[in-house]
Amino acid sequence: MDRLFRSVRNLSDFKGRFLLAALALLVCVMAGSTPCLSADNTAKPHRKVLMMFEPEYPTILKNGHFEGQVRLEATVLPNGTVSKVDIKGGNPMLSQYASKAVMRWKYAPGPDKTVEEVVFVFNPNDR
Repeated sequence: MDRLFRSVRNLSDFKGRFLLAALALLVCVMAGSTPCLSADNTAKPHRKVLMMFEPEYPTILKNGHFEGQVRLEATVLPNGTVSKVDIKGGNPMLSQYASKAVMRWKYAPGPDKTVEEVVFVFNPNDR
């Protein structure tokens, strides 16, 4: 009987230690993730587009019902010219036309280089 009592007590000690370790790990994970959540909520300043060009939408792609959203990030130099465009999502065939158009855009001058998000929606019924 005494032997059974000791094994139950050891088991409860193990459970207690395990729960304490799990709780400590949870607190550490939650504390580490809080700054990331608040950093995502900060608003980014946007530069005004002075000259905008619509992307080409070839007839063959329209007739083939290639449609959807294309997300880009344009790197804008202080003088307002676009130096680089990164494709962040969307159909690769449509993305190339969107990227070419944004490379021609002109933004308002600013004090520093910025990264601007651009989204195009290709819909054969709209154009």
